[in-house]
Amino acid sequence: MSGKLFLSGISLNKELIQKYIRNLLFVLAGSTIMGLGYALFLIPYHLVPGGVSGVSIILNYLFKLPVGLLIIALNIPIFLLSYRFLGKKYLVTTLLGMLTSSLLIDFFNEILKLPRGTDNPVLASIYGGLLLGLGLGLVFRGEASTGGSDVIGLILNRLTGMTVGISIMLTDFVIISASGLVFKNLEAPLYGYIVLFISSKVIDLVLEGWSFSKMVIITSTANDQIEDFIINKLDRSGSALKSRSLYLKREGEIIITVIHRKQLAELKSFIKKVDPGAFVIINDTYEVLGKGFKPIQSS
Repeated sequence: MSGKLFLSGISLNKELIQKYIRNLLFVLAGSTIMGLGYALFLIPYHLVPGGVSGVSIILNYLFKLPVGLLIIALNIPIFLLSYRFLGKKYLVTTLLGMLTSSLLIDFFNEILKLPRGTDNPVLASIYGGLLLGLGLGLVFRGEASTGGSDVIGLILNRLTGMTVGISIMLTDFVIISASGLVFKNLEAPLYGYIVLFISSKVIDLVLEGWSFSKMVIITSTANDQIEDFIINKLDRSGSALKSRSLYLKREGEIIITVIHRKQLAELKSFIKKVDPGAFVIINDTYEVLGKGFKPIQSS
């Protein structure tokens, strides 16, 4: 019995070590990509993406201090607040992501002194946003953070009751808008909003994936035919749940199935043919785990 417990303990420790290594690789890869995004596109054009890094770019413009060093300095009071409001575990993972990304930003910009990646500020906004979003998404996949406005958003949520998303958006809006006053250029915040929009979308793609699948919820009087079509024609499965119509007060079943995006038109056409009065809800699904889709073990 003790031997089995010993082996299970070894297996558990091995899984934890693998998880920590995987998360560390995500953080390192994400921080490297972020550092390149700042050095090649954001810092040369003083593009402010919001958050502490945005304030750091503004201060870099005014005082010529390294952006990474400024990010670390500005995050110190935020970390003290995060320890009080968010706990020790969040502080440790955020510290890891912030230090790694900040040091790599200065490594690429101050030590290697990489030349800017383009002479066009619009392209710099686009590609800077892409690299920033990709890098941040990978850091988040590593269960870490880079500090800044996401920590401020969490703290404001605790203090004011505002949602985290609104809190972060408000913080970033104020910082990006301030860049126009500091740089005395009305185009500066417009470029910043481009960076913020693109990076936010790329973060969602990294965390949630491309929407290749659709979840379809069907209420119909031709359930048997639709179920047969899903199983035998589309080679998919699903679930049939008991339901009750609120309007008709009638008992019935609803079909829930997940199909590939390219199969959606075929399913809709069949439903229209067998039951034109069917009620159909279609949702995007960003990740589907299980047979016929992505194995659970690889998630």
